[in-house]
Amino acid sequence: MRDVAPQTPAPITDDELQALDAHWRAANYLAVGQIYLMSNPLLTEPLRREHVKPRLLGHWGTSPGLNLVHTHLNRVIRNRDQDALCVWGPGHGGPAVLANSWLEGTYSETYPDVGRDAGGMAALFKQFSFPGGVPSHVAPETPGSIHEGGELGYSLSHAYGAALDNPGLLVACVIGDGEAETGPLAASWHSNKFLDPVHDGAVLPILHLNGYKIANPTVLARLPESELDELLRGYGHVPIHVSGDDPATVHRAMAAAMDDALDRIASIQRAAREEGATERAHWPVIVLRTPKGWTGPAEVDGTPVEGTWRAHQVPLAAVRDNPDHLRQLEGWLRSYRPEELFDEHGAPSEQVLACVPDGDRRLGATPHANGGLLLRGLPLPGLDRFAVPVDKPGASLHEPTKVLGDLLEHVMRHTGDRRDFRIVGPDETASNRLQAVYAASGKAWQAQTLDVDENLDRHGRVMEILSEHTCQGWLEGYLLTGRHGLFSCYEAFVHIVDSMVNQHIKWLRVTRRLPWRAPIASLNYLLTSHVWRQDHNGFSHQDPGFVDHVLNKSPEVVRVYLPPDANTLLSVADHVLRSRDYVNVVVAGKQPCFDWLTMEQAKAHCARGAGIWEWAGTEDGTREPDVVLAAAGDVPTQEVLAAAQLLRQHLPDLVVRVVNVVDLARLLPREEHPHGMPGSDYDALFTRDRPVVFAYHGYPWLIHRLAYRRSGHANLHVRGYKEIGTTTTPFDMVVTNDLDRYRLVMDVIDRVPGLAVRAAPVRQLMEDTRLRHHEWIREHGTDLPEVADWTWTG
Repeated sequence: MRDVAPQTPAPITDDELQALDAHWRAANYLAVGQIYLMSNPLLTEPLRREHVKPRLLGHWGTSPGLNLVHTHLNRVIRNRDQDALCVWGPGHGGPAVLANSWLEGTYSETYPDVGRDAGGMAALFKQFSFPGGVPSHVAPETPGSIHEGGELGYSLSHAYGAALDNPGLLVACVIGDGEAETGPLAASWHSNKFLDPVHDGAVLPILHLNGYKIANPTVLARLPESELDELLRGYGHVPIHVSGDDPATVHRAMAAAMDDALDRIASIQRAAREEGATERAHWPVIVLRTPKGWTGPAEVDGTPVEGTWRAHQVPLAAVRDNPDHLRQLEGWLRSYRPEELFDEHGAPSEQVLACVPDGDRRLGATPHANGGLLLRGLPLPGLDRFAVPVDKPGASLHEPTKVLGDLLEHVMRHTGDRRDFRIVGPDETASNRLQAVYAASGKAWQAQTLDVDENLDRHGRVMEILSEHTCQGWLEGYLLTGRHGLFSCYEAFVHIVDSMVNQHIKWLRVTRRLPWRAPIASLNYLLTSHVWRQDHNGFSHQDPGFVDHVLNKSPEVVRVYLPPDANTLLSVADHVLRSRDYVNVVVAGKQPCFDWLTMEQAKAHCARGAGIWEWAGTEDGTREPDVVLAAAGDVPTQEVLAAAQLLRQHLPDLVVRVVNVVDLARLLPREEHPHGMPGSDYDALFTRDRPVVFAYHGYPWLIHRLAYRRSGHANLHVRGYKEIGTTTTPFDMVVTNDLDRYRLVMDVIDRVPGLAVRAAPVRQLMEDTRLRHHEWIREHGTDLPEVADWTWTG
């Protein structure tokens, strides 16, 4: 691993020191003001209780350290004309980043009603954690942000995602020492093994150790420096330490550390880009140790606060009721000498702004934090060239995801020069049958390569790491900075990122209400290796519940698709890759699957989202159906069609309608989801009063939940996964969960009025076949011949 010789940066001058300290003090003043004040922002009169907010919300402890980082990032960005973005990991760092955004002017440019003057300062203060205002996190409302720190653990993977394919970009990432204890953050340190110094930008982690979480010390802050160094060097970093509580000393050390880090980064990139170096480099990391709640009250009511966990939130909690607290707050605010920092109108002084970059170089103005401004549409081809031929339904079989792989290879190839499309997944690209993409791009890899390795590529854009959290974080950072991608994952284990997708959905919902946020490419999941075909992995790999989880979220953001064959998967993929500001979940099998629809039929069916397959039923237009057989998902579709064929054979007078659902949200009422069907459309499809037997890919109660307000809900009977799984044959999985064709026929007989007696022999035959299946697989280890060799003959 290549190390870069340390540099000896020139020390900052006294004038630079004074300017940096003025900016930092101004940011600290503004951070405290946001937590406490609702008027009298410049302290032009003695502080009174009515100037203080009635509810004190927010977090002071991390703010001075974040302000220090912002101040010093400003300096190096300005001095080096550096294109930069910062990801602010500490959870409640909102006061600091909002303060700096206001100081640099981007906040007032984004929100003209919060001007850079005394009135705007008062508005900035009052709106923070106030009804109708802004949250305490670095939220979507904050200019320059791509990361909300409400849930900890994802900052570093977001930063690496932002740096990918952005060769001129520096992504600083402040990691709180509480966040550093999380599993996702621990795994994301390994992202440096995937960062290409030729085509990617650089990530500068800044590990901010202020010693405490809400009520406890933090692990990394209590490690001896030598042990922490060993840990960070083991991750592949060169630690650069900055420690202290004297502002002047820390400013000088931080300036030197930033210059050292950026010189090292420049050397690494120059060696790779100009000299052809291929050995993996040690990237710098800054370890910043400053007191929690630095420059705040040292003690409150005789109890230590600064440098302890008590500084985490609001150090002076009784300001409106305790005169001593009020006096202490005023002394705290005046300790920053605001009269030196702001003019009589409330504008920042020239000295405060001396280190602030210009224009888009400002951290709050970088277009990389508003990625939709940089987004270009993907070069998606016509689908006919990838479509599988379908002369008649069910006459051929293809592996749907393998067919999709050819389309993705085209996209990967035709974005080769642009480098704005990536596929991520936990070690499963080939397992999920997408290996065609390797013809256009190998797998990103900067670590050691052996002769037996395949498809590893220092410049690759397929990314695999056995950490779903890291995959998710990379892709989110990539999308939020204006690019496209796909997350391919085993269905059961995408649950690992349940909480991460929650946060991304919330982010998208908020940004849709911010006119200055340009739409970004959708977050697209391809879930395969699904519940019904875990023949060898068994119960541990069988969980289709991610769909339930996602459909609980904001209807304007989430979409779920279950294409039943290869051509419908192509159509759905084309749609989701073109879409913006959604989270799209596509569930599709990788095993051989019958081809049901031509490409044109598939496009029309996917556009409808749900429709009648006339060729599969026995309707002739003379009377209403006796029963509706519905399906959503590839295996349920096959079982429904097999059941329809059995009904045609054994009960030829029964009028059967077959309905297939691709877009699950179509089952919701229109007023509940943009894709929902009006009641009249739903009734026309499923009828108002006929029994509906619905075979669903996942947990059956989801369908009931989606359709519970429909007029025919009492007639709806859903079969699906009942949390019964094992290592067994494909057909036995559907039998043990009562989703099989024979059970569906029995359900029809049980639910169509007057059929139970007349069709009793047919029902008994179905039940006997299920018993025969049970005995057969235990003797032969394979499915019944009539199941294994089944084809559609309707």
